[in-house]
Amino acid sequence: MFACALDWPGWARSGKDERTALEALAAAAPRYAAVAKAAHVPFPTAAGSSRKVVERLAGSASTDFGVPGAIATRDRKPTTAAEAKRISALVVASWKVLERTAAGAPASLRKGPRGGGRDRDAIVAHVVSAESLYYTRALGLRYPELHPDDRRRVKAMRDAILEVLGAPSNGKPLAEKGWPPRYAARRIAWHALDHAWEIEDRSG
Repeated sequence: MFACALDWPGWARSGKDERTALEALAAAAPRYAAVAKAAHVPFPTAAGSSRKVVERLAGSASTDFGVPGAIATRDRKPTTAAEAKRISALVVASWKVLERTAAGAPASLRKGPRGGGRDRDAIVAHVVSAESLYYTRALGLRYPELHPDDRRRVKAMRDAILEVLGAPSNGKPLAEKGWPPRYAARRIAWHALDHAWEIEDRSG
């Protein structure tokens, strides 16, 4: 089960049930504060200390796979120019946190109890691959699979993503079977941060 802070793209955590997911979300508040700081967006000092569930959504195979794939009612609401600017700034900050975390981490990360888990460079490559092959298409964009070493093309792709997310929206999906901008921002930022925090937890 996932708990997501709908006004803060990327602040989403999972747990075996609602209680543990909400507890994990609250525990991640200090980590997310660094994202808000990088985006120059004020973040409440007491964030995570109290919670109000505003909507519950049924899970799917995506949830079982470990992805917050459900689109909330709020995700379909129109986005003003000011909101779009704020949302896109938080997405940029999520990418920056991932880049900064990876730069300070060892190439080989601590393995799980069964020896599983990607190493640092493979994690970063996975994030870029998902954005280029899948996330862009949900925004009406199309790119071949990209690799982090191709910095110029990755930057161009992310600039295109930000151009979409940074524009006012009527809240409708941006492509057939695609995502509304609010959800797209939440999903893209979550993926970057989930792996940034994984790298942190598995370093050393």
